[in-house]
Amino acid sequence: MIADALKAYSGRRVLVTGHTGFKGAWLCAWLERLGSKTTGYALPPESRSLFLQARISDRMHSLEGDVRDLAHLQAAVREAEPEIVFHMAAQSLVRPSYDFPVETFATNVMGTAHLLEAIRGFPSIKAVVIITSDKCYENDGRSTPFSETDPMGGHDPYSASKGAAELVTSAYARSFFETSRCTVASGRAGNVIGGGDWAVDRIVPDLARAAETGATAVIRRPGAVRPWQHVLEPLGGYLLLGHRAATEGHRFSGAWNFGPSEDEIVPVRELVEQLRGRWPELKVAYQSEQTGPHEAAVLRLDCTKARNELGWRPALGLSRALDMTAEWYREAAEGSPVAVTDQQIAAYEQLLTEQEERCQ
Repeated sequence: MIADALKAYSGRRVLVTGHTGFKGAWLCAWLERLGSKTTGYALPPESRSLFLQARISDRMHSLEGDVRDLAHLQAAVREAEPEIVFHMAAQSLVRPSYDFPVETFATNVMGTAHLLEAIRGFPSIKAVVIITSDKCYENDGRSTPFSETDPMGGHDPYSASKGAAELVTSAYARSFFETSRCTVASGRAGNVIGGGDWAVDRIVPDLARAAETGATAVIRRPGAVRPWQHVLEPLGGYLLLGHRAATEGHRFSGAWNFGPSEDEIVPVRELVEQLRGRWPELKVAYQSEQTGPHEAAVLRLDCTKARNELGWRPALGLSRALDMTAEWYREAAEGSPVAVTDQQIAAYEQLLTEQEERCQ
């Protein structure tokens, strides 16, 4: 099923918002490999980013713009004439949301409303996948996994903005898309890791910079538990969801969790120590659990719905995901980020094919 879904992107017109970001760049590199006609709409990339390192701009039509600008976004949709839309543009970090809460809400909530308004009534669009976050749930500190029917919430501005984006998506879907040809779905992924992430104040990029410079990486909340997964895992889920929503319609509307298997959900300290085994030069200092603003202590996802109804399941274990992540940064340091990016996508596609064959 996943192999057929990937092949179906050949020649398809796809619009990706936030394509200059970490996940967006990986998605566009994959779409280019699949032969889609991809248009991106996003702010200019950071000076050091996967988008620039892997030369993603050479492979697609890239438009610079802000999702807070409705008129400009509407013009981009008209230019792209997409069949499938992946909305990934966001302020994507918890801690900066404390410093810039209004910007976070404007981008994540109104940016989502603008995207849905821009595509409303647009005849070519068959599916839109709104990418939010596993942090959209009202986290009461429980250790049990969150499922798609759990209530939205959020202690910090980032988490609240993602919960609000889900509410906006649901309201638009029920108000304007129930009788249309366009299916509206949302994807909620766990904490993604992988090569080419250079965001400030995120674990793997912090470790990569420390390995590069010889500095000591300061790790906060080492006991926090997160559903870690390689970036290609949820992207494969989004691609499968976009395909099935576009071809099979409203059966695939609504929210979908994409996360690792339960035995791959580990604390921050374990993730870091496993990476130190792959980066022996790393120097690490662990902070107190109480340092800094509030962040959830435990976060787990129940992905039963995606497994049973969509036919998606993770193909990588944590160990292999960490191998790929460390390999990317090593290869990029030697001057081959384009090659290693393409090689890892190809290897992951092969792994998906093998997984599918085993399950038949």
